[in-house]
Amino acid sequence: MTAIKHALQRDIFTPNDERLLSIVNVCKAGKKKKNCFLCATVTTERPVQVKVVKVKKSDKGDFYKRQMAWELRDLAEVDAKDATKENPEFDLHFEKVYRWVASSTAEKNSFISCIWKLNQRYLRKKVEFVNVSAQLLEELPKAEESVPSGESQSVAGGDEDTLDDYQELNAREEQDIENMMEVCEYAISNAEAFAEKLSRELQVLDGANIQSIMASEKQVNILMQLLDEALTEVDTIEGKLLSYEEMLQSVKEQMDQISQSNRLIQISNTNNSKLLDEIQFLVNYMDLSKGHIRALQEGDLSSPKGIEACINASEALLQCMNVALRPGHDKLVAVKQQQSLFTDLRDNFARRLTNHLNNVFVHQGHDQSSTLSQHTAELTLPKHSPLHRDLLRYAKLMEWLKNTQREKYEGLSRTYVDYMTRLYEREIKDFFEVAKIKMAGTTKEGKGKFATLPRKESALKQETESLHGSSGKLTGSTSSLNKLAVSSSNSRRSQSSSLLDMGNMSASDLDVADRTKFDKIFEQVLSELEPLCLAEQDFISKFFKLQQQPALAQGENTDDSDGTTHSRPVSEHRHSISSEKDMVRQMMNKIFQSIETELNSLIALGDKIDSFNSLYMLVKMSHHVWTAENVDPASYLSTTLGNVLVTVKRNFDKCISGQIKQMEDVKISKKSKVGILPFVTSFEEFAELAETIFRNAERRGDLDKAYIKLIRAVFMNVEKVANESQKTPRDVVMMENFHHIFSTLSRLKISCLEAERKEAKHKYTDHLQSYVINSLGQPLEKLNHFFEGVEARVAQGVREEEVSYQLAFNKQELRKVIKEYPGKEVKKGLDNLYKKVDKHLCEEESLLQVVWHSMQDEFIRQYKHFEGLINRCYPGSGITMDFTIQDMLEYFSSIAQSH
Repeated sequence: MTAIKHALQRDIFTPNDERLLSIVNVCKAGKKKKNCFLCATVTTERPVQVKVVKVKKSDKGDFYKRQMAWELRDLAEVDAKDATKENPEFDLHFEKVYRWVASSTAEKNSFISCIWKLNQRYLRKKVEFVNVSAQLLEELPKAEESVPSGESQSVAGGDEDTLDDYQELNAREEQDIENMMEVCEYAISNAEAFAEKLSRELQVLDGANIQSIMASEKQVNILMQLLDEALTEVDTIEGKLLSYEEMLQSVKEQMDQISQSNRLIQISNTNNSKLLDEIQFLVNYMDLSKGHIRALQEGDLSSPKGIEACINASEALLQCMNVALRPGHDKLVAVKQQQSLFTDLRDNFARRLTNHLNNVFVHQGHDQSSTLSQHTAELTLPKHSPLHRDLLRYAKLMEWLKNTQREKYEGLSRTYVDYMTRLYEREIKDFFEVAKIKMAGTTKEGKGKFATLPRKESALKQETESLHGSSGKLTGSTSSLNKLAVSSSNSRRSQSSSLLDMGNMSASDLDVADRTKFDKIFEQVLSELEPLCLAEQDFISKFFKLQQQPALAQGENTDDSDGTTHSRPVSEHRHSISSEKDMVRQMMNKIFQSIETELNSLIALGDKIDSFNSLYMLVKMSHHVWTAENVDPASYLSTTLGNVLVTVKRNFDKCISGQIKQMEDVKISKKSKVGILPFVTSFEEFAELAETIFRNAERRGDLDKAYIKLIRAVFMNVEKVANESQKTPRDVVMMENFHHIFSTLSRLKISCLEAERKEAKHKYTDHLQSYVINSLGQPLEKLNHFFEGVEARVAQGVREEEVSYQLAFNKQELRKVIKEYPGKEVKKGLDNLYKKVDKHLCEEESLLQVVWHSMQDEFIRQYKHFEGLINRCYPGSGITMDFTIQDMLEYFSSIAQSH
């Protein structure tokens, strides 16, 4: 460190006329270790400037450079961090706080001591030292590093002591010295004489002071006497103050007694006020009026006014019983008597209410049963709104019973469910019996099958018979089915066995009107059941107070019958809501336990009457399920209809599978032409019917999947029948049926079958072309064979102009073959071909003219091909056909017109 100090003095501070007094090796606190030196310096010239200089060693060489300097007068505070423990860290507060870590605690203490001395000498204690040991600030450092040079030695040694003893003169002292020196002329020229003169004057002043002190002894004695008198007077005043203090003490004790009495009076008043509040509280909340007691004991539960009085009395009773008693109230005899009275009133009123509601259930049930006969012959369900309206008057009393007598409440709910189960079971059974007979009336088989069902009323038979007379009255939504039925041709019905005979019935027995009747009946059944279930569920929720309550954010406060209040958490509240929903669901399941069974039975009947009824049922049931879920997804109606919808969907899938099975089992006659296959016509009828039924339906996706299955089965079985056909050529079977499929799909515009429509068109076109080419080979058979031989020779490498030199294909052979086909023979052959094609094709599809025109085009193409071969292979021979293209056009036209 001595060498570094010497080098810094020589290289940095001496050139700037500065002396280095202290040095410390430091680095910045909390950062990467980059060492530097903090130096305390003073200038050698006056006025003296004291600085703290930061010196850093250069990175490029072994020399030091001055990096930063601060004036000591800008230093506000020195913080040594800890005055008791050794800690190398310290802070210097200039314009901002600089935190340093010294290489050793000794260096830090030496540097801080030097700063303190400079502060004492030059700044008059301006800098504040914090957490610095007092010993460090009072004593000089005992051991400082010695510097060999004389200059440095004087800085670190005795020169510092001299600096500490020296005190500067203030302005007044300087002024006095100047005045004294101005009086004495030789003050500067003869300092010894001036000093001797000052000494003599000082001795004179000392003598004058001693004489003045001796002359003032008398004054001192007088002053001492005055002081003794003052002390005596003080003792007198002190005695009086003591007497006053004793008097005040007596007054204080009397005031304390008065204050104590006032405090006891205040406590007594406070207790009386609190007692009055407690009595008032008990009187206000534990007192039930005589009118309410009379209503609970004798109130009329059959009249509206009596019910209202009982409701008010029961609510008042519940409020009195649930009042939050304060600590100690339950020990009062009067409170116990009131609680006992309230309990007796509660039990007696609950018993009376339960008996009355049981009687109401019975009487209302008899009144409701008496009205069943008027609904027997009609497809309507009795309305229970009068019963619900009468019972809802007791809803608040049921809520009271639920909160006070849970057992009686649950017993009453079981009684209601048992009674309503029997009532609804009779009503629903009769209702579905009427629906089945009306459905059975739509077919002859249904009439025979259900003619033996027991009927209670003769009007039911009349209703069933009148149903046949109303077959022409169709709703607007199904009128399009009649149009489809009229547009279908009689010949098609005569040739195809419709897929409607899944129930072993012929298609003639099932017309559009029958299906429309079934649709109306099924819709009416669902329309009657839906409001019935919703009304009953709504009534149960309101009457038995099982509605869902909004969930509280944190919890809800509930009062027990003993008056204690507690907080019920959100989880318990949600559990309560869930249990109430389960209770509603259980009650509805028991009351309407027969609905799902009856619906499945009705669906089975409809499916047996006509398998296509599953389409109607799927659409209707889906719509009602969708409607019920929008109203309440968790309702009994939504759940039940959803279960039944699964059955309907299963029947629909079975219907599709049955049609596919029927396609696979179809048999064609070996003696007659095939024509349009029955299952192709049936698919057309199915698609027309399905598009009408499923227009704007919610379950369109199910129909699209069925379409894909059916059309693939149709394609596969058309090819199968075409391959097995003996009477009709394969191309004709494929052409006619795929043309019919293409026409059907183009007309109905079924988006999911667009790819199949294009495929049907492609198959129709391919087989039409194949049939035309195969058929045209027969009228000019020898000419075809001759030119096929010519083309074979050319293919083998014979040049076209050299073919005429072949023995089998010379010009004579060509003339001989052409001579066998004069125009008359060609026309005759085309006429035979037309008859054969007419014999192959069926009348329904009307493809004869299309095929004949295609044959005309193909014949002309072949004619031009033959002419081209003659011109290329027999150039200059002058050989031509016996007929021209114009002749051929006349042949085709005359043949088509003649037939």
